[in-house]
Amino acid sequence: MATEQGQVPDAYDDLLEEYRRATYLSDAGGVLGWDQQVMMPEEGTPARSKQSAALSAVQHDVLTGDGIADPLAELEEESLPEPQSDVVREIRREHERSVRVPRDLVERISEESSNALPVWERARAEDDWESFAPVLETFVELKREYAEHIDPEKDPYEVLFADYEPYLPLEHAERILERLREELVPLVEEVRASDVDLTLEFDGTYDEDDQMELSRDALDALGYPWERGRVDTAAHPFSTGTQFDARVTTRFDESSPVSALGSTIHEFGHATYTLGLPDEEYGTPLGKHRGLSVHESQSRLWENHVGRSAAFVEGFLPRIEEQFPGLDLTAPGLHGHLNRVNPDNLIRVEADELTYHMHIVLRFEIERDLVRGDMAVSEVPAVWNERMEEYLGIRPETDSEGALQDIHWSHGNFGYFPTYSLGSVMAAQLFEAAEDEIDDLYGQVREGEFDALHDWLTENVHRHGQRYRTNELVKRATGSEFTADAFLDYATAKFGDLYDL
Repeated sequence: MATEQGQVPDAYDDLLEEYRRATYLSDAGGVLGWDQQVMMPEEGTPARSKQSAALSAVQHDVLTGDGIADPLAELEEESLPEPQSDVVREIRREHERSVRVPRDLVERISEESSNALPVWERARAEDDWESFAPVLETFVELKREYAEHIDPEKDPYEVLFADYEPYLPLEHAERILERLREELVPLVEEVRASDVDLTLEFDGTYDEDDQMELSRDALDALGYPWERGRVDTAAHPFSTGTQFDARVTTRFDESSPVSALGSTIHEFGHATYTLGLPDEEYGTPLGKHRGLSVHESQSRLWENHVGRSAAFVEGFLPRIEEQFPGLDLTAPGLHGHLNRVNPDNLIRVEADELTYHMHIVLRFEIERDLVRGDMAVSEVPAVWNERMEEYLGIRPETDSEGALQDIHWSHGNFGYFPTYSLGSVMAAQLFEAAEDEIDDLYGQVREGEFDALHDWLTENVHRHGQRYRTNELVKRATGSEFTADAFLDYATAKFGDLYDL
């Protein structure tokens, strides 16, 4: 029976109560995952894999159980106002996908992921693709099975992509990636042909503790709330958590005093999105991020449009010089160094802002073909090397510099990689809109004042949680559909100036 207008039915409250339980279980699993990558003893994997699998199974039981199914059925006939209707839409989508996947498959995927992490770490350290290949083969099979359960009529890669970007069609993502490949490769070639050299040479080694102090100072400057977070090191930097506890990690290269600034600020961007979600909505879809494209837009916005800007470098340089006395730096010189294009770099997480997207396109194409059955796992290293040569004119000499360098496939995270480039493109569109609305934004950045940008992003992106679909969120924030236009204009202008093109 329909409720009176404006009245929220009891079934809605029952639905939220049960859904919160599923969220809490997922977040507890996230803490276990953080610990495994940051602090867990080396031989803790056998127990951790069982713990993570058990949590995943219980969460799956909650998502697929009557406690969610029954109130969803009751609400089918209700005409709910916004944002309650948006909340039900999101829970229904998650429930319907989850209920199609057998519990034992969910448990096995989680356990395999925990077990795979040390295998990948050893394989990368020892440049041993053959030891990792069986793990990847297992994940390809498991994720094909997972996708088939969800929608046997759909392209399996499209199903997996929707786990990370639920409302942006794969065709839309592919168009953006194809446009980046078409327009950035010629731009990279122009940069390669330029006589401009922006690289700074640093002598000696730089202590990791000192670099951590600098990273903490950068987080302080940007407004990271330590009462709700912490910074640690990890082999592959990441951020995880909730609006009450959003942790970041970074990593160091002792040959450069500024090696960690980019990754630290990048992960800060992720954390500040998480922390900007409304406290009172924790556990509900309105207290969760919209998807990984939007999440990546926040990290790339802070890393590239703020952290690598001339204004930020000018304002933060005195702190760098204080931490590392004796450096002979100028703000223009350091700005150029942080934005230098290095097509000869083989490592994605160290890639510059332009060539980064060719790293993503390559991974996207490979994992898509793996999942679709168009490529065998044994072919991956050779295809990787061939496409690196085709897209960037370089060829890895080892698999550690090639197909073994990323952590994602050791988690079975197929469909994740495209969101990195989608997020970079979205970041440019969002920052352009913020610049239009915030008076002298870069002047504020130069002075170390970030409140206006924080407030704009919270108002236009963070506070909405999952209320709006991806394109709708972008359009509300910027006034335009989500496209690559702003990013390509920004990249052409920025690197044209830097390299006198």
